[in-house]
This record gives sequence, structure tokens and C-alpha cells, in this order.
Amino acid sequence: MAGKKEKSDGKMQPVLKFGINHVTDLIEQSKAKLVLIASDVDPIELVVWMPTLCRKKNIPYAVIKGGKSKLGQLVGKKSASCVAIATTKKEDTKELEVIQESCKGAFNENKDVTKRWGGGVMGVKSNHVIKRRQAAIERELAKKTGMM
Repeated sequence: MAGKKEKSDGKMQPVLKFGINHVTDLIEQSKAKLVLIASDVDPIELVVWMPTLCRKKNIPYAVIKGGKSKLGQLVGKKSASCVAIATTKKEDTKELEVIQESCKGAFNENKDVTKRWGGGVMGVKSNHVIKRRQAAIERELAKKTGMM
């Protein structure tokens, strides 16, 4: 019995992985097809960097409201902070592509979700430095064109 191997039909089984470390590895290796992140993770610092990593690797992601218990039901646990879909059945790939496109539009490519630090307002010193640089560039251009 130990030497006897089961016959496999060569088809990949659908894989749903969970856990921060495991999902992070799948994202970094670009093996994750879709990442679902719970919105009620405490402390939030555990998953706050994950959307940025997904955007960098171009992997669609979604933030699920009331998600820890819902994601936990998917994997058969009490709760799960994040879940990644690694492989699917052939007949489900079309549905997954539709979900991926909607998640990309809602989260990955949504400019309202991506926040900018500082709001683009600079201080007095920075404004003076930029004016001095601009004046130096204009003087150089004037010298090159022979207007000075």
C-alpha cells in the first residue's frame, strides 16, 4: 500500500489559501489570482500594507466588510484575516475573470482609494527653494540662447 500511488487525472484542484504569511508569499510570487482582505482586522497594521503590495504586483484585491467571519467560513475556520485564490477549476475561470475585473476597477485602479500623503501643500522654505531653482534654470536658458 505504501508504494502504490493513486491515479490522478492531472487536473489541478481549486486552492483557497489563508493566513497573512501564506497569502503574502503567494502575492510576492504572483501566484495569487484574487486576494480578499477583511475590513475588521484588529490591529489594522496586520493587513494595511497588503493592498499596496497587490497594486505593485498587479493582483486584484477586495476589502470585505464584516469580513473576518465571512472569510473564516470560506476556509472552515472561525475567522481569517485574508484569503487568496490560487487556482480554480477550468469551468470557473470565466467567473473568476469577471470578479477580477470588477475588483480591479473598484480597488486596484480606483484613485479615491489610493491616498496621497500631505495633500501636496509645501511649506515656505520648500517654495523658496523651488523658486531659486526655477530662476537658476531660466538664467541658464538665457545664457545658452544668448539673451544675456
